[in-house]
Amino acid sequence: MRPLAQVLLACLAALTAGCEHAPGYPGSPIVRPHEVADFDTLYDENCAACHGAKGENGPAIDLANPEYQALVDDATLRKWISGGMPGAEMPAFAQSAGGMLTDAQVSALITGMRTRWSRPSGFSGPTPPPYAQTQTGDAPAGEETYQARCSACHAPSQQQITSPDYLALVSDQALRSMIIAGRPDIGQPDWSHFGPGGKAATPLTAQEIDNIVAYLASLRNPTQATNYAPQQPDATTPAER
Repeated sequence: MRPLAQVLLACLAALTAGCEHAPGYPGSPIVRPHEVADFDTLYDENCAACHGAKGENGPAIDLANPEYQALVDDATLRKWISGGMPGAEMPAFAQSAGGMLTDAQVSALITGMRTRWSRPSGFSGPTPPPYAQTQTGDAPAGEETYQARCSACHAPSQQQITSPDYLALVSDQALRSMIIAGRPDIGQPDWSHFGPGGKAATPLTAQEIDNIVAYLASLRNPTQATNYAPQQPDATTPAER
């Protein structure tokens, strides 16, 4: 090789190597979005805006609630994360449904939630009602139960859960989950502690919860329904909340 060619090749190699240390050049190795596996990063970028920075105190259900983690199973969590929740503001996050997350990243989120927030005995008291509604709810009966057991805390000047605007953003299943598991991050008790003025009371039955959800669902519609029939659970997953 001629001397001039050797000099040019040496200069090119030096310039190429120097680019890696230039200001603004990304560090090595470069981690691409689909390769991120860290739970904190995945949660902060995809979940925290709605569910709170540490799984609580967000506008959506607090994922850090051990009772919620005990109520919902892995398959259902995967379904909601991957495909979104109909009737709610939660979008699909899996690539297979148009989102940005791989199946491995969805698994990392589920594993991280269980590791951080689940407890061996999420429900220390009586056995909770099932996650999914399996019976028909009666809206008028639900209104009676709501007024007797819920309205003291959800007065118009406080937590306006009966607002059509709020109900348009939350699904029936999300309502059911919050009634059963409560929201300790905002002081809402679980289904076993609903009583006038927040006082201790007999736990709500599964039918009473069905009825309350039916009543709240009726407020979301132009005309009030007399009965609410739950959607059948997806055949690919356990019963939904």
